[in-house]
Amino acid sequence: MIRSIAVLLVLGIAVPAAAQGIPKAQSPEEVGFVASRLKRLSDRIEEGVKNNELPGAVVLIARNGKIALFDAYGFRDKEAKAPMKTDAIFRIASMTKPITSVAAMILVEEGKLTLADPVSKYIPAFADTKVAVPKKNADGTVEMSLEPQFRPMTVQDLMRHTSGLTEGAIGSNPVKQSYLDMKVNAADQTNAQMAEKLAKLALLYQPGTRWEYSMATDVLGRVIEVASGMPLDKFIEERITKPLRMGDTGFEASPDKKDRGARPQKEGPKSELPNIPDITLKSTWKSGGGGMVSSAADYARFLQMFANGGQLDGARILSRKTIDLMTADHLSPDIVMGDDMWRLEALEPSQRMGQGFGLGFAVRNEQGRNPLPGSPNDYYWMGAYGTYFWHDPREHMYVVFMTQSEMARPYRYLMRDLVYQALIGN
Repeated sequence: MIRSIAVLLVLGIAVPAAAQGIPKAQSPEEVGFVASRLKRLSDRIEEGVKNNELPGAVVLIARNGKIALFDAYGFRDKEAKAPMKTDAIFRIASMTKPITSVAAMILVEEGKLTLADPVSKYIPAFADTKVAVPKKNADGTVEMSLEPQFRPMTVQDLMRHTSGLTEGAIGSNPVKQSYLDMKVNAADQTNAQMAEKLAKLALLYQPGTRWEYSMATDVLGRVIEVASGMPLDKFIEERITKPLRMGDTGFEASPDKKDRGARPQKEGPKSELPNIPDITLKSTWKSGGGGMVSSAADYARFLQMFANGGQLDGARILSRKTIDLMTADHLSPDIVMGDDMWRLEALEPSQRMGQGFGLGFAVRNEQGRNPLPGSPNDYYWMGAYGTYFWHDPREHMYVVFMTQSEMARPYRYLMRDLVYQALIGN
């Protein structure tokens, strides 16, 4: 098992600059953690690997701009018996959304986009998109009728998931089924083609009325392309990942990095291998909602930029006030959660969970209500393939958890519990 970098630092042993320029604390205690208590976190992850709960993981914890823990556990590829390393690269799924959201805010700062703009200004087909309204017949059956949008879907709606868009799902809901029928997630389409497909389908709700996790950030990716005049992947590379020196972050990894790619293991009741794409798989569709790869060290640099008020190592990405705007709750008090958003459990951005949603991620509003520890104004999001992050500005701390598993939700909860129990000092 790879030893903790925090422990190596305590022993005075040199370690490589794997976190790409973020300094390492001399000990966890230097930044307010207790090393023996952080070991509880490491022990629990190692136990999870031993019990086949996850194949392996990388954890990075930073506070006050210094790394308290940066460690790897288990296997990068269990089938090949390849150990996990801290430079492993992961499919981060929906942890792509904050990066795409930052790209949009760069354009806002340049006057090429505003949050109040109707989406149809950039994708005209959305001006005619209708809303599905269920009508119950006398015999108990339900039919869907169509009505116009009461108000246009806006860029802000895309970023806070109040657009009326949804995701594809097999079942009785004809709107969600239509996403599957139209193959809106096809890998061989462009962002323009994806957006045109979605504009032809009915919205699940009126824009601005419900929070529904959806393909909205994918549509935002197309808005970015139109507003910037550049492909989404190129814009993100030139304006975010290159300036922040996030060399392992993109929509795919180069072939020479294939042996750094983390792989899942067989899991679930049927012991099946999750369909998590290889990090080098290249597709035409650059999904702004979930298509990127990254490493723990790269994502830490992204979060350190937020912690620094929009800049890192001389690269100014956003202004301090834009960071403030992104990390505020953008959900109005009358917003209702979509019908099946309860499935997010403690991660649901609802008032009953003491949470809301900013521009690209969930934000915490209350100290209580939520079963997970944290601080008011912390913000977070996760990826369907197992990744998770949160940034707690009050504690000057952020955490990156990387694994490749579709059953990692318990570890998102454990990470919160075990990181905060180790945080003792100021």
